[in-house]
Amino acid sequence: MTPEDLLGPLNDIEKKNAPTFLYFKGDRNILETGPRVSIVGSRHPSNDGLRNAQTLTKLLVDHGVIIVSGLALGIDTIAHKTAISEGGKTIAVLGTPLNKYYPEQNRGLQDEIMKNHLAISQFPPNYPTQRKNFPMRNKTMALISHASIIVEAGDTSGSLNQGWTALQLGRPLLILESTAKNPKLKWPQEMIKYGAIVINIQQIEKLMTELPASGSKADINVALKS
Repeated sequence: MTPEDLLGPLNDIEKKNAPTFLYFKGDRNILETGPRVSIVGSRHPSNDGLRNAQTLTKLLVDHGVIIVSGLALGIDTIAHKTAISEGGKTIAVLGTPLNKYYPEQNRGLQDEIMKNHLAISQFPPNYPTQRKNFPMRNKTMALISHASIIVEAGDTSGSLNQGWTALQLGRPLLILESTAKNPKLKWPQEMIKYGAIVINIQQIEKLMTELPASGSKADINVALKS
């Protein structure tokens, strides 16, 4: 189906960043049950990054947020698993078609999400798994989500594609303070110039007041800078 069939009407900027088709498996009603927030980051995070992803996910699930991530190792896996263990709902946006698994270690997790949650892919069945798929997947994840949070990521991380797309779409992009203040990284300051917001975990309560009550499309006007 087209992205509009699944997500509702798209504006011109959203259409420009949307794939031609989306395929899904699972409960599509999840899209309407709560606001959708992506938690993304490194495949090889630090212990602090893993803890922060877990804490963020728990807080968001407690507020009825649908957790979106990309089923990669590291931050993504923690976000999906924590959402499930906390009794929340999660959406996996895949860099493979629905009938393939990557990474293989997450086969069981992908099957669980396709059965009890929701998996979405822009790639048709049997489409080859290629490196370029995953940055494309991140752009689609930004489109699906009402807001995106980068927990921890290096200067070459695929999560940065999602960050820039979120900014282009006018969606809130949040960067954890510990990552934004890392002097070894260039990207946080570049994204902050274009509107990314630096937060600590305690400020998540402020984000919640700016998200739509349901998963229906809505303009979000975040005031976290104040």
